[in-house]
Amino acid sequence: MDAQPRSEIVSKKERYIWPCANTYYREPLVVERAEGMRVWDVEGRSYLDFFGGVLTVSIGHCDPEINAAIATQMKKVQHTSTLYINQPLVELAEKLAEITPGRLQQSYFTNSGTEADETALVAAKLHTGAQEVVALRHGYSGRSQAMMGVTGHSSWKVLPASVPGVVHAAAPYCYRCPFGLSYPSCELRCATDVEELIQTATSGTIAAFLAEPIQGVGGFITPPKEYFKVVRDIVKRYGGLLIIDEVQTGWGRTGEAMFGISYWDVAPDIMTFAKGMANGVPIGATIATAEVAASYKPLTFSTFGGNPVTAAAALAVIRYVEEKQLIQNAKETGGYFRNKLEELKDKYPVIGDVRGLGLMQSLELIYPDRSPNPQAVAAVFEKTRDAGLLIGKGGLWGHVIRLGPPLTCSKSEIDEAVKILDQAMSALKQTGAVSCG
Repeated sequence: MDAQPRSEIVSKKERYIWPCANTYYREPLVVERAEGMRVWDVEGRSYLDFFGGVLTVSIGHCDPEINAAIATQMKKVQHTSTLYINQPLVELAEKLAEITPGRLQQSYFTNSGTEADETALVAAKLHTGAQEVVALRHGYSGRSQAMMGVTGHSSWKVLPASVPGVVHAAAPYCYRCPFGLSYPSCELRCATDVEELIQTATSGTIAAFLAEPIQGVGGFITPPKEYFKVVRDIVKRYGGLLIIDEVQTGWGRTGEAMFGISYWDVAPDIMTFAKGMANGVPIGATIATAEVAASYKPLTFSTFGGNPVTAAAALAVIRYVEEKQLIQNAKETGGYFRNKLEELKDKYPVIGDVRGLGLMQSLELIYPDRSPNPQAVAAVFEKTRDAGLLIGKGGLWGHVIRLGPPLTCSKSEIDEAVKILDQAMSALKQTGAVSCG
């Protein structure tokens, strides 16, 4: 297909695609092709990609090995639905049982993180017989009406919460502690408060506690090391299951292990996956212990869940991560990245906090009074795009820069990205267009 002029593509987008499908940048980026760490727009300009389609391009764009696995499977069979069995599906399920923590054993495959989380909550309610769920403020669980109710961001709720019994605990947001305390003297108040929340805002028996190890859309909010163990013990006392959403933290992203929750040394009852699991091919998965999985009785099926092509892609990604030692690369390169970002923080008062793990790092931008500064984020976005760097944003107020390059990222690419960020921050300070401190 020949590339159309950028203006024509943008015009067609505005005419034929729902306006709620918003885009980054004053002038939307129209991507024409991609390879490895870079994408090119229809005008031929190259960009270093440090957001990877929202942490979805886990091992680089259009990787030949992954594409070969997809092409090979497409020549065999492209679709079956869950009413039939295919070999990539069961091999992927077996692999997940092998590499996930604790006693997680049986998987159900869908198309997205939204579906994976919703499947997890249904299973938890069926297993426990309880209906109430504890989620986190600043958390994000998807775009279905039910998952909007679980999400802890007003900006992502276009309708009132539709799931009765969902209560939201304070997030482990140390930089903006909701209790006005400081870690570690806080004694994990954000975790221990979950018990009072259950006692006062629920019937006293819950189905589950659902959380991301690092809150993605929330701005890479990273809990203290002890957080999940304290919460798990509370949740178990009140009959609930621990559901860990690895949609953004999975597949070696944090550099600690294949899954982010391993950093907190906790074994969940249910885990969910999507995004980077298949390097951009649509997939969602929910894995649970055998007894929890058995609680979800037939009839149910997913038309595209367990698709042999997406399963083959996911298997190829997992093997690639293991064989190329990308977890170790995420740890080493991510540590290097973190040090460079801390240097930027020391240089520019507009950066209030640096947080994350591995190749999942963020910058929280602030005004001199430490309040959130989305204006600075918007300005940095335009300047980095002009300089050939793609970044992400997050946070309740749109005040956090999110950085999640593919796990194949090198130190030289880190240097290139940090140089552009440095120039963008410097330009903000010099022009005085944004109050940066």
